[in-house]
Amino acid sequence: QLQASGGGLVQAGGSLRLSCAASGRPFGSLAMGWFRQAPGKERAFVASISWAGRNRYYADPVKGRFTISRDNAKNTVYLQMNRLKLEDTAVYYCAADENSVSGAVPSLVEHYDSWGQGTQVTVSS
Repeated sequence: QLQASGGGLVQAGGSLRLSCAASGRPFGSLAMGWFRQAPGKERAFVASISWAGRNRYYADPVKGRFTISRDNAKNTVYLQMNRLKLEDTAVYYCAADENSVSGAVPSLVEHYDSWGQGTQVTVSS
């Protein structure tokens, strides 16, 4: 089970940190990812992180602004979002790949088995 939190309303240029708490599976053997879905658009990859956090992968639109991290002791993955833009407005979902291998940073929706409920991020001008 995944529980995302931390969304909200922020002005362009501001920051937010999303959290996703996991339960029910050994968190240290899950690759984790963040996706987002804007109104009328398909769910899009944002970032992913490997089991131990050594490998990270980002979608081009967020590179240099967003940082994914994890704390395996707390069963939690984070998404630090800086220099937010209007186009970052979306519902953000965390997801877990239960069949990943160590080092993997999956980026496709179909790689992920479990999804959180989503948290709304709205960036205003």
